[in-house]
Amino acid sequence: MKNKHLLIFLLSVLILVSFNKIFMSMFTKTNSFFTKQVLVNSSEIEPQKLFDKTWKIISKEYYEPSLNHQDWGRWKARYHGKIKTDEDARVAIDTMIASLNEPYTRFMPKKDYQDLTTSITSKIYGIGVNIYSNSGKIEIFNVMPSTPAEFAQLKQGDIITAVDGKDTNGMNVSDVAALVRGPENSIVELTVLRNGKKLTKKIKRKEIKIKTVKSSIVDNHIGYIQIVSFMSGTTPSEFLEALENTRSADKLIIDLRGNTGGLLDNAVFIADMFISNGTIVDIIYRNGYKKSIMAQNDEFPLTKPVVVLINGASASASEILSGALKDYHKATLVGRKTFGKGLVQKVVPLPNETGLNVTIARYLTPSGTDINKLGIKPDIEVGNEFDFFIDSKKDLQLEKAKEILNKE
Repeated sequence: MKNKHLLIFLLSVLILVSFNKIFMSMFTKTNSFFTKQVLVNSSEIEPQKLFDKTWKIISKEYYEPSLNHQDWGRWKARYHGKIKTDEDARVAIDTMIASLNEPYTRFMPKKDYQDLTTSITSKIYGIGVNIYSNSGKIEIFNVMPSTPAEFAQLKQGDIITAVDGKDTNGMNVSDVAALVRGPENSIVELTVLRNGKKLTKKIKRKEIKIKTVKSSIVDNHIGYIQIVSFMSGTTPSEFLEALENTRSADKLIIDLRGNTGGLLDNAVFIADMFISNGTIVDIIYRNGYKKSIMAQNDEFPLTKPVVVLINGASASASEILSGALKDYHKATLVGRKTFGKGLVQKVVPLPNETGLNVTIARYLTPSGTDINKLGIKPDIEVGNEFDFFIDSKKDLQLEKAKEILNKE
């Protein structure tokens, strides 16, 4: 249950937590699928008007018309003429949004909104780690290969206790991430705790070239493609590159474990590679209007046997893809039940270089299934319920996938 709460935290804060931003939305982010690229509104307005504008957008676009069964006008009346500073606006907006009792709609101050934009463009200057808050401690979730962090021998599980001598105790993830990021070729000093021993690492920041798709050949004839995130604008081209790299393989494993989502279009693009015709996903808006996103690849769908690996941290866009492949019997799902995020968000640029991530719809899989809070069950269950961290030394789910494909 502890890990379940941790994942919800990640899904609701999304892109703020990592320095390198693969949308490790896993442990503090807004893991949403955004329907369009994010723009920045640099116009300046008064804090009161920023609150009023946010109130209006939610009133008109929130997917649930009753807005959690409340009189939405009470919030405008409550704060009318009382918001004088940016902090006043942030507190009022956060309080108003909290009344929706829904974890994915959130206001993004300037710094958070900049982080989100960075995650989509897949470019950042830092050291190449993802971090999250674990029981109040800032812990490294993973270290990206061939980055300054790897060369400095940072490891998953290291606890960051200080950055450039500044104690991280009591700090949130995004604030620590901001301290670690900085100009290219500048030096950052990290103090980490590993197995009770304190270590100091001086690391030169570099541009982190974020890769969201990894590929290899396993057992000499099975293609293995891991999609770490759907957040980057380069994910489709990276997936095509991965298909080319595994072209010699006659079978395919797609690993979505720990992938908490990203851009809706990316999931649809990849699903379309396997589905020749029909609905990939149905989007249901607040007025009941249903938009069906249809497969377009009616000539050359991939026909290799496919196993998709999923777990409790596979969410959002990962569930769009795995749900579509399961419904059309294009893949066997192996692992554990997915997270169960069946809601769609849109990012709305706000003045003062801020933004709003607002839930505008829910979605159904091609069979008409609503998976929100329910998740998608695998065809073959392997592993622990909340086994978010993958142990490469005894990866039972991957071994099961290879076993299935070797029998075909």
